Amino acid sequence: MSDYMFILESHLSPEQGVVLAAVQTAAGEANLSLFLTGGAMRDMLGGFPIRDLDFTVEGPSLKFARDLAKHSGAEIVSTDDHRKTAELLFPNGVRCEVSMARHEKYGKPGAKPQVTPATIHEDLRGRDFTFNAIALSLNRASRGLMIDPTNGAADLEHKEIRAISNYSLYDDPVRMLRLIRFRARLGFAVDERTWRQFQNAREAGMEKYIPERALFSELRNIALEPNLADVIKALEDENLISLFSPGLAGAKLNLASFQKLAKAKAMIPFGASFPVDWYALSLYCLTQLLSVKERAALMANTKMSKEEAAPWQKLEASSKKLESQLKSARLNKASQVYELLRKAPGEQILFLYLKSAQRLVQDRIKNHLTKYLPTALEVTDAEVTQASGLEPSHAKFAKAREERIAAHLDGRIRKPAPPPEPEPAPAPPMRGPMVRGARFR
Repeated sequence: MSDYMFILESHLSPEQGVVLAAVQTAAGEANLSLFLTGGAMRDMLGGFPIRDLDFTVEGPSLKFARDLAKHSGAEIVSTDDHRKTAELLFPNGVRCEVSMARHEKYGKPGAKPQVTPATIHEDLRGRDFTFNAIALSLNRASRGLMIDPTNGAADLEHKEIRAISNYSLYDDPVRMLRLIRFRARLGFAVDERTWRQFQNAREAGMEKYIPERALFSELRNIALEPNLADVIKALEDENLISLFSPGLAGAKLNLASFQKLAKAKAMIPFGASFPVDWYALSLYCLTQLLSVKERAALMANTKMSKEEAAPWQKLEASSKKLESQLKSARLNKASQVYELLRKAPGEQILFLYLKSAQRLVQDRIKNHLTKYLPTALEVTDAEVTQASGLEPSHAKFAKAREERIAAHLDGRIRKPAPPPEPEPAPAPPMRGPMVRGARFR
């Protein structure tokens, strides 16, 4: 196994590892050349958590995606028939994108490009920034081989954002928004030539050529950013946030809500199972202060469908039942609060922490995030096996684990006291002549 495969596998979550294996198996059976590309490679080589898996195949990607979904139980969330890409959501919650290696030729800025099949090398040379133009072969004969035709790995090492072409931001102007988003997220410097291209594109008004659906795709990516407040502020500083809706500027950006959301997100313990629809939660915060007309403008400017708007439009109403349950006097044990919130949607939990006027609701959510979830993480398989006699493969093991967690939360099991510290060793006897009279002072 190559060093790059070792680095990849050490960066993947167990769920992402399962998806990687499934995609590799499916590509081998379909006799397609498969590569890990884009953001997954950038995150891996940059030492960042891998958020989504991006795969590129040399061949019929949409047919491959349909066959992959059929055999793995994944859901095809969206497809782009023109660019031959598909986004899949796997049963374990992992998202991935499958794309055809392609060459894109732009007739005019913002227009649909002419798309033709290409090799992986041609595909990479046509991407936006060098650190997004790196691929890792997942094929049997060359598994672990890194392909980096634009030297993106060096730019990652130097923490620099560099456009591949002098026309990158003109060909596909949504890349202007991506440039600001990546700079805010990564804290990287922008290459001087790339920044001149950005400024020239702004002077030429290239942002008005961004297609509506490209705006929506970028809006969704912004909503999923871990440092959302920084990205939103950076776009406001460049006078680009109003592309989504004229009302998104100044006080209506609701930066205070984003900052509070960031603090709530930081309370989620690492390694805890806490799925959140960040798109719904972030878009709610983004649009909270907008008027009805301004929200309609947001949907029109991005061609957002009713189905795409529903998660953030209905978040407040869908959280009312959970708020009512959290106020109940019947929740008199920590394990009861944990059990209720363990099954609740993460976006509803965080929404109530941000917006509920009930102090009891906020306190119980805070305790869940900072006390109950960490306690649950401390319960090991070995402890459950020792207490119940059940092995992890047993059908009743999960129930036994939850019972053990409840016992810890309710104080029925106490942590063993730490071993006493060893007594200090006696001081060595004094040597040398004794000072006269010293023993009587």
